[in-house]
Amino acid sequence: PTGLYLYHVYSAPALLLVVLTCSVWELSQSLPVKGKEPMTDSCVLYAQTLLRSITEVLHNSTDRNLFSGIDCMTQNMELNMETNTPSVCFPKGSTCSGITKHEFDEDSCMTDMKKDLNHYYKFLAAHSDPDSLLGQTVLPSLRELMENCFQLPLPGEVKEAAAGRASTYDQRLNLCKVLKGFQVRTVTINRVIGYMNSGEHTK
Repeated sequence: PTGLYLYHVYSAPALLLVVLTCSVWELSQSLPVKGKEPMTDSCVLYAQTLLRSITEVLHNSTDRNLFSGIDCMTQNMELNMETNTPSVCFPKGSTCSGITKHEFDEDSCMTDMKKDLNHYYKFLAAHSDPDSLLGQTVLPSLRELMENCFQLPLPGEVKEAAAGRASTYDQRLNLCKVLKGFQVRTVTINRVIGYMNSGEHTK
């Protein structure tokens, strides 16, 4: 199952941090979907494709230049701490840290998800991508989700890195940690889109 598979990716300290911020939601499996607005079935598929692309890059790039010299799977993840997506997007009727949420704040949830997507797009687009792993998989999937489901224009100030540009060890290590954090945040976004697509948030 996807949920169990994802648990093997992260170290214990990283998981503790996630749990303390109510991210049991973040590491859970997606809810069933029924095809209602505002999130369409296509958005569910776009989000699933993005998660699959990130996971494949993390698991298939150990012998490529993207993480050269780094055992990425043993590294901690680095989350975007400028948003509170897991807690803001917690579904109504659920309990987080002993507090039951009675309403789902759709506006705040959408705002934080948009901030997350922009944050990760800017970071990944600017990073060296010697084998075009990001440029052929993660970035196109991310663009589709941003443009079709969040009506987000691509950040104008971002200039995608040249594919052949070399990167330092520290840059590759940082990419590994950030991409693992993005994987976890994308699990959250998948779950939120599934929740909104089901129409449960309006009941």
